[in-house]
Amino acid sequence: MTTTAALSNSSGGKQDAFHELRTERTFGKNRLQRSNMAAKMTQSQMVKELAAAVGVPTKVAKSFTVAYAEMAVRETKKNGMAVLPGIGRLVRVDRKARMGRNPATGEAIKIPAKKVVKFRVAKAVKDSIVPPKKK
Repeated sequence: MTTTAALSNSSGGKQDAFHELRTERTFGKNRLQRSNMAAKMTQSQMVKELAAAVGVPTKVAKSFTVAYAEMAVRETKKNGMAVLPGIGRLVRVDRKARMGRNPATGEAIKIPAKKVVKFRVAKAVKDSIVPPKKK
């Protein structure tokens, strides 16, 4: 942070000091919040853990994950669905054309038909991550 003498020489004086302090506090708070978040597992960490669990070299585990992903994409393109056992399924869904509204003008617009991909999580996985509420 700069000194008050340096700030008084600038054109804004106290306003600049206030703005700088406020900005520093805001950024510091954001940095603090980011450091408290749980670290996400990277692809290389996932490959290393998979290799250790199965007892194969990391190159083999990496090629397995790449092949698994390519197979899922290929099956979804071909059949419209790919089942990933124990995880869920990739599903291609055909959306119909529909009427919508431009939020800025309120004008009615036609939204064309399109294909989208959805992932449906397996019930066992969902229940293990977020336990169902007891009635």
